[in-house]
Amino acid sequence: MDTLKIYYDEVGKTLTVWFGDPAEEFIAEETGEEVLLIKNQAGTVIGFERLNYELATGSNPVVELINA
Repeated sequence: MDTLKIYYDEVGKTLTVWFGDPAEEFIAEETGEEVLLIKNQAGTVIGFERLNYELATGSNPVVELINA
């Protein structure tokens, strides 16, 4: 099973999700919706970053794993 990595930067207001190896990052393409698609050299999306992301005041993030 692959490892899903989720990073929340409260200061930079970004949420980054990796479902591939972050070391393979080659390019990031902006979608125009404050979302960057992170791709490897082959052009495969290995993660994404949401810009201007903020948690609601006083809330704690909850991650739920759903197996299909």
